[in-house]
Formats: sequence, structure tokens, C-alpha cells
Amino acid sequence: MTQLQQQVIKDAKLFINGEYRDSISGESFDTIDPATNQKLASVAKANEEDVNHAIEAAQRTFESGIWSKMPVAERSEILCRMSDIIMDRADELAHVETLDVGKPIKESRGFDIPRAAANLRFFAEMANYIHHEHYDQAKYMSYSKYAPAGVTSLIIPWNLPFMQMTWKASAAMAAGNTVVVKPASYTPLSAVMLGEIANEAGLPPGVLNIITGPGGTAGTALTKHPFVRRISFVGDSTTGRTVMQNAASQLIPVSLELGGKSANIVFEDADLDEAIEGSIDAIFRNQGEICLAGSRLLVQERIYDLFLDKFVKAVRKIKVGDPLCEETDMGALVSKGHLETVDEYVQAGISEGAKLAVGGKKITSLGEGNFYEPTVLYDVDNKMKVAQEEIFGPVLSVIPFNTEEEAIQIANDSIYGLAGVVWTNDLRRAHRVASSINSGLFWINCWYYRDLRTPFGGSKASGIGREGGRHSFEFYTEAKTITMKL
Repeated sequence: MTQLQQQVIKDAKLFINGEYRDSISGESFDTIDPATNQKLASVAKANEEDVNHAIEAAQRTFESGIWSKMPVAERSEILCRMSDIIMDRADELAHVETLDVGKPIKESRGFDIPRAAANLRFFAEMANYIHHEHYDQAKYMSYSKYAPAGVTSLIIPWNLPFMQMTWKASAAMAAGNTVVVKPASYTPLSAVMLGEIANEAGLPPGVLNIITGPGGTAGTALTKHPFVRRISFVGDSTTGRTVMQNAASQLIPVSLELGGKSANIVFEDADLDEAIEGSIDAIFRNQGEICLAGSRLLVQERIYDLFLDKFVKAVRKIKVGDPLCEETDMGALVSKGHLETVDEYVQAGISEGAKLAVGGKKITSLGEGNFYEPTVLYDVDNKMKVAQEEIFGPVLSVIPFNTEEEAIQIANDSIYGLAGVVWTNDLRRAHRVASSINSGLFWINCWYYRDLRTPFGGSKASGIGREGGRHSFEFYTEAKTITMKL
């Protein structure tokens, strides 16, 4: 372990009721540095009993009213202090995130950690402006109240752990709920650090609880406990179905942010340089390990060869390397197993008839880490496996199309409906395409820009529900109507 790793990496314990503790069984597991496949730290392995303790602590705190009945302005002040502390510790958190996930340090420092701080401040401040409705009739007056729902289970993915954790927990806590969070077993280290930040900011014990452990035990327990009144899950669509089935047994409302296979459409009238730069970002940022990735690149036939040639030349300039190096554009995939899965998809695509333009294999010159070449497959048929299934890696499928109608048909020919992109200088076409594609999010001549006030979520196999802005507060609260005779 390097001197830097020794400074920022600590063994991780469970965070329950404001205290760090070992698992009841005393068991632990290792988290691995994707860039070296060497152990980073030991992590407490929670079982069902540990999860129950965390949920019970959250329930006691919720019922006490110390947080749920605290004036909104005071809750907001504590959450804003957490935001400030995150930025004070931004460099440390960014290094932990990079070492645990394998992503470039410039992404962790430049996006993930600042966005995490912004999440807390945004929802903390917005909580002050959530209004209640009031209606008058001839003899009656009715008004609504939005009360915190109660204990909230949050299950977080491994690709953007700290940012995703704060995205969920900020809104839930700002609404007055108590939360139990389970980060992914691959990447638990930054999430566990939020407990230290909460204590320093003065968050009451039991409001935030963090459990580390396998999804099959700890995750399942979080989705079935009768004290839990909301579940928000981010992950793959198969696991999302299981979460929904578990929640149904207790009639727990769920919010599911699941997989994607988004179409990134380039028309002949697009600014090609802008489209190339944006499309590279849309598939190779975070090693392609983003649900919003524009993993299907649809290019109009009249510019297909020209665009592909320029695109491949740009891909060859991507620097894959040590995630802690400031010049690195793409780091390591999260695990050996995931790298093998990504490579299996590439080989399957080639066997189905797709052509390999660039990439297509593991990088062995960088040591034992999980480094994979940025890969472009072209002349892909949308029926192929690489075009229909989420690869969640640095693999792009390029598909030609002729007309606008054909592009829309190809884009919608997917079980997913998370996002989409169009590149064109025809304003009417841009809005026609945006309206015609079945997705929860859509970008015109850009990608990945987010206004936290807007709804976020997908359709079809990409999820259920929306979060963001007022939509988060609607999900994490219970609406009550009170009517009085005048």
C-alpha cells in the first residue's frame, strides 16, 4: 500500500445510531483496488441481525421526533454543514473514491464529490420552500400536510457510490426521515465516511445509519422489514425486480433507478466535432460504468463513414492508466469478473457480425489491474446482443440509419427507457425526436447535464418513479388532507 493509501484508507465498520461498530458475527470482507487487484481495506460484513439493529435505531430516532419534528430550518442548517464538511474534505474523499472505484481522480475531484456536496445543500435549502395546499369551499376548508414517511432504506450502486448515496439520503433526511443505507460491497469506503461527516455536523444519532454487506442478506433484510416505509434502489433491472417483490410483502412504496441502453443519435446536419466530443464522453466517462451511457450510437448513413473515421481517431487518443494520475481519462473496471463480462460481450458482438474498429481487449501493460481498451463496434444490427443488453463498460455499438423515423424506431426498440441524446442543428427535428423516444431523460446537443429540480428516472425496464426536486419530497413523504367545517 502506498503512503497516500495509508493516509486516506481505513478499515470500514458499520455506522449505527451515531457509532461505528463491528458486525455482530465479527465477520468482514475485503474491498479491492481495481487498478491493482490488491486489498484496500477490511469491511464489516453485516447480517440480518445487524440490519435489524440499524432499522430499529432509525425507528426509535424517528419516533422520538428529534429529527422528524425538528423545525425545517434547523434540519436544513445541519445538512448544509454536512455539505460544507464534504468540500473541506474533498481531496481526501476524492482519493478514497478513486482508489475504491477505479475512476480517474479528475472525475472524483471534479464531479463526484462536489456534486455530493451540492446534493445535500440543494435538498436542505429546498425543504424550506415545500408548500402545503389550502382550499376553501362555502362551508369547509381543506388543507394538506406532507409528513415524513419514516424509516427509509437506500441501496446504492458501485459506480458512483458517494454521489448516489448523498442524492438519495439528502432528500430523505431533508424531508424528516431517518435512513439506513447499504452501499455496494465493491465500493463501500467513501459511503461509510459519511457517518464521520454526519457526527461532525451534529446530525442526531440514528438519523443516518450505514450497513455494509452482501445484497443477498443485508440488502434483502432492508427490503422486507416492517418498520421500513420507503425503499429507493439504484442498480440493475434484475435486482430491481427482486427488490419490488420483497417490498410488496410489506406494501412498501419503492423508487427504482435501473439499467439503460440509451440511443445517442447523430444526424447529418449536426456539428460533428461537438457530437464526437459529447459521444465519447457519453460512453467512456467512468469507464462506461454509468446507467445513462449513450451505448448505442446511431449515425445517419450520409455521414456514417466520415463520422466513424473521425470518431475512432478521437477514441485512440483516450489515455487509459493509473486512476490517480491527473492525465488519465479512463481508469480501471470495478472487478476482474466485470472485466471478463465486458470482454465476453465484445467477443459475442464480433461473432454475431459486428466489426471491431478499435479496442476489444484487456490492457496488460498496466499491470494486474482491470484495464480494458475503449472499444468501438460498428455495422451493428440493433437485434444483436451488444445492442440490446446493458454491458456497463467502455463498449460502443455503432448503428447506421437513414431516416428520422428509422432512428426513432431503432432507439425505441429496447426493453430500456432511461435516456437518449440527439445531435442536430434542426430545432424542430430535435424536439420531434426528443418527444418520440420513450425515455425518462433526453438531451439535445449535450449529455449528462442535470438540473436537480427536474425529475430523474426511467421507463420500461429502466425503473419506476421519479426523484429530484419536488418529486423527491413527494416520494419521501406521506400526504395527508385535513378538512374542517367553518
